[in-house]
Amino acid sequence: MTVSEQQAAPRPGDSGGAAAQASPDLGFTVALAEPVPFAAVPTLMFRVAITRSGGGPVRSVSLTTGIRIAATRRRYDTVPHSAMAELFGAPEKWGTNLRPLAWTQITTVVPPFDGSITVDLPVPCSTDAELAITKYFHAVRDGDVPLDFLFSGTIFHTAPDGALRTAQISWAKDTTYQLSAQLWHGLIDRYYGGSTWLRLSKDAHDRLSAYRARQVLPGWDETVHSLLDRAEPPIPHDTAGAPWTP
Repeated sequence: MTVSEQQAAPRPGDSGGAAAQASPDLGFTVALAEPVPFAAVPTLMFRVAITRSGGGPVRSVSLTTGIRIAATRRRYDTVPHSAMAELFGAPEKWGTNLRPLAWTQITTVVPPFDGSITVDLPVPCSTDAELAITKYFHAVRDGDVPLDFLFSGTIFHTAPDGALRTAQISWAKDTTYQLSAQLWHGLIDRYYGGSTWLRLSKDAHDRLSAYRARQVLPGWDETVHSLLDRAEPPIPHDTAGAPWTP
């Protein structure tokens, strides 16, 4: 027996090795995504199915879930290139510049279960135009958005001797999900009716407000259009260009 095997082998009367072998192994699947009907802000609910194999019943799980957009796992044939350029540069550089975009990280407590359980993960959807996630969704308006779900955390479980023990969720635990882009856009439109938010400094807002007052313009849309029309004539929407495949 090697030194490592001697260290790993349980000593007489020591249940540590048996307890380690009896730790539950958890599997994760994202079953569906749907809007939260009456949330204060636009919120998507991801329903995650958790299954246990091995070990004893789970007392609880302190679960941390990271969600990111796997930008390289879809085609961008119909996406305006200008909309993607701010995130990933010119199309000819997408082969090297496309990268995952971190969306959010959620920590939740999973209640006790034996074989399986389903938990809901609420994810607020921001319309802040400065966020990379918002820019991506504004660019991608149809098809599916590929998501990665990365899980970590601590499992509290019942050992064979009835004691409460802990185990860590393996870093290899992850899953994927195809989120409909129209689901995100429909949710945002339901709350904001086709409008969006633009963050300005106080100085820029004051100058814009003063211009609006001088020109006797009825709203902010008319104010911005007035300035844009003075600066340059309206330009047609960008075309998608040649297909690109990761």
